[in-house]
Amino acid sequence: MVPTSSRETAAPAAADGLGLRELADALDGTPAERGLRERKKRARRLALIDAAQHLVTEHGLDAVTVEMISARAGVSPRTFFNYFESKDDAVLGADDGGLPEDVVGTFVDGGPTGRLLSDVQSLVAALLATADEGHDRVKKAMDLVQQEPRLLHRHLAWLERHQKQIGEIFEARRALHPFDTDTELLTMLVLLLLRTSLAAWERAGYAGRAADHLPSAVAQILDLAAGDVAP
Repeated sequence: MVPTSSRETAAPAAADGLGLRELADALDGTPAERGLRERKKRARRLALIDAAQHLVTEHGLDAVTVEMISARAGVSPRTFFNYFESKDDAVLGADDGGLPEDVVGTFVDGGPTGRLLSDVQSLVAALLATADEGHDRVKKAMDLVQQEPRLLHRHLAWLERHQKQIGEIFEARRALHPFDTDTELLTMLVLLLLRTSLAAWERAGYAGRAADHLPSAVAQILDLAAGDVAP
């Protein structure tokens, strides 16, 4: 990528993980208060994505700065870096993988059912849940990727990182609850189920939820594995 300023491509060190204040906030308060904070964080993140996409559509990627995005979203540049590493990531809506910590923790601990394929399905359902309220943003991001070649490189890098993180989740589960299935195969299965479910959702005009199409995708894979698909 070609940076327009150093602040647009590298976040402060505190943005690499939870800072002390964010960690304290995460642990403090009642469940209702923590839920409210999470909703506010989610709303702020979406506002940054919307601001980035609108500005890049209007002015082009190189002309837009983190400061412009932050001002449009009503936050400081420092707050921007609590959510994204760069303006490119904000345009794409890229995150650290999209899986809630409680979902990952349950899966690594051998849950929620103790059956690997069923639990893989729960992981995919959690990932699909993040798409329900943002399909218009995803479509806008993909349109901008076609217009701005630099975004394609960033998008591919995010996909590679995303794939690596999913593989690490499987390795963590295997360490506690051994299984024989290859983790790379399982990672590819997650990505295939995601892609198939999202494509079916798009064909349905984004009616209902993306996860509504997951059982059909799983059934098709099981039919293929069983040799029950007619030629």
